[in-house]
Amino acid sequence: MSTQTKIALVTGGSRGLGKDMALSIARKGIDVILTYRTNEAEANKVVKEIEAAGKKAAALQLDMAKFDSLDNFMQQLVQTLQSKWNTDKFDFLVNNAGMGGSKFFPDVTETFFDEFMNVHFKSIYFLTQKCVPHINEGGRIINISTGTTRFVNPGYSVYASMKGAMEVLTKYLAKELGAKGIGANIVAPGPIETDFNNATIRNNPQLKERLASLSPLNRVGNADDIGGVVAFLCTDEARWINGQRIEVSGGINV
Repeated sequence: MSTQTKIALVTGGSRGLGKDMALSIARKGIDVILTYRTNEAEANKVVKEIEAAGKKAAALQLDMAKFDSLDNFMQQLVQTLQSKWNTDKFDFLVNNAGMGGSKFFPDVTETFFDEFMNVHFKSIYFLTQKCVPHINEGGRIINISTGTTRFVNPGYSVYASMKGAMEVLTKYLAKELGAKGIGANIVAPGPIETDFNNATIRNNPQLKERLASLSPLNRVGNADDIGGVVAFLCTDEARWINGQRIEVSGGINV
């Protein structure tokens, strides 16, 4: 692989798991473009942290719930690549942006379902389609799933179904993009203590204790349990891992 600096696009990189992914990827010597939905100040802090470590970074606004905004985002992405890196190509697409929320099956509304489908499947599907012409040969796509596609946590039927769709899509991306030299994998975290879904785990000690008890390691995960794995998948050492679901859950419900 060439020694030219690689570039990663991390959606939802301003906080939580995405922030740790962006910082972990930068520590591998890769430049980072991250997206944020509303919190520009937090995104800019992450950019400054990456720049302080000696890598280039940029932040762009992207709302995955607004499917119509994808073309405009792509224009901004290409402009940023050209102005900051003098290219229209990048290497790693990390489809991390998402939203939390649980409703028991009888309570799910069409509005709730459609919002999750847009954010967690439809927008990712077409954002990836639009990005592929700009991904270098040897590049990778890294999607994010959830442990709840393997084991059931009542209330997550919508969220987990969309992630299940992403798991199937990842295999198709690996198969269909292989001719372009592009690999695709999906990382499935277990319960993680972040501000995701209104910090459900952090704000609920009993839930946290119950989830921890399901793990052989007797704890829930932290953001830095996940970011390093995503960063590893962006390295040359991981070049032969392709089409895989990699669960990073501490062995919960093993």
